[in-house]
Amino acid sequence: MSPLSRRSFLASSIAAMAAPRLLAQAGATPAHHGAIVGHGEFRYRVDKLWCQADKAKHPVKDCHEMVQSADGRLFLITNLKQNNVLVFDVAGKVLDAWTLGLSAGHGLTLHREADGTEYLYLTDNSGRVIKATLDGKAVLELPHAQKCGAYSDKEPYSPTETAIAPNGDIYVADGYGSQYVLHFDKSGKYLSKFGGKSTQPTNPGKFMQAHGVAIDTRGPEPLLVCTERVRNEFNWFTLEGKHVRGVYLHGAYVSRPVIAGKHLYSGVCFGAKPDDTRMWQGRGFVTILDEHDRVVSNPGGQEPKYVDGRLQLMLQDQPVFNNCHDVCVDTRGDLYVCQWASGNVYPYKLHRLA
Repeated sequence: MSPLSRRSFLASSIAAMAAPRLLAQAGATPAHHGAIVGHGEFRYRVDKLWCQADKAKHPVKDCHEMVQSADGRLFLITNLKQNNVLVFDVAGKVLDAWTLGLSAGHGLTLHREADGTEYLYLTDNSGRVIKATLDGKAVLELPHAQKCGAYSDKEPYSPTETAIAPNGDIYVADGYGSQYVLHFDKSGKYLSKFGGKSTQPTNPGKFMQAHGVAIDTRGPEPLLVCTERVRNEFNWFTLEGKHVRGVYLHGAYVSRPVIAGKHLYSGVCFGAKPDDTRMWQGRGFVTILDEHDRVVSNPGGQEPKYVDGRLQLMLQDQPVFNNCHDVCVDTRGDLYVCQWASGNVYPYKLHRLA
């Protein structure tokens, strides 16, 4: 090899070795950024670079849930004490951050009261449920289940989610505890409970994991829709706790239900193995149901298929997500997907295609 050729070879080798470092410094585009996911009328472009947060200033561990206020701001709950809530605009810029010192922030619900004032309900797995203003001032804390007569001292309480009825009553899903849905009035007085732990494959009205709750106002009367994550189900109840109906989503370990327009959205945390024997961590997607409880799209998952009226096994199709813990639907129909146990990633934005 001539001296010139040797110099050219060494130069190209050094450049090749430096390329990964330069890409990392510049911020290489993550896999599947820009991918098109979803089906039918619900197709989206994946934006993994939406969030503009400074990781040093606003770190996250798990991004659990997100909601949008009337003025368009997006509120994210995390499980880090230093920033329980991060506030974004729809372009991904961090507008604010605050904390109530919660050690295991998990659920976040937004409710607009009769006078138009909006409040956030933060649920912490340690047993705390707090009503707060949008700028982080606590105005109400619900009593612990063991302190208000709902539970005995031996019954574990680890709430995961709240839903607020039109009259202001508060429903709390004890998804990591004793599997009841607790009912409080708007002042925080305990009223009743329903549900309880079940070990049966089918047991309407009982839960293996009552992970999420929401008020469904799409019908003639408001109903409480509850996630039964381990059984891959959504179940609807009257506001008094009477079971109305359920839908089985084969293979989907659904998180909380999110009602937007005529549709129900949910993040799928985990997924089924192809042999359908047990859940497979890191195989999540988003699922969308219409007003007839039929799955119409699975962004990141396989296209929903029905045979003789029965929904077939749903699996991840494109590995865009790991464990989708929540989905927020904004006023334009774009989605923001929060993930659990996914390498400290911020929410991804899914831009809906026309």
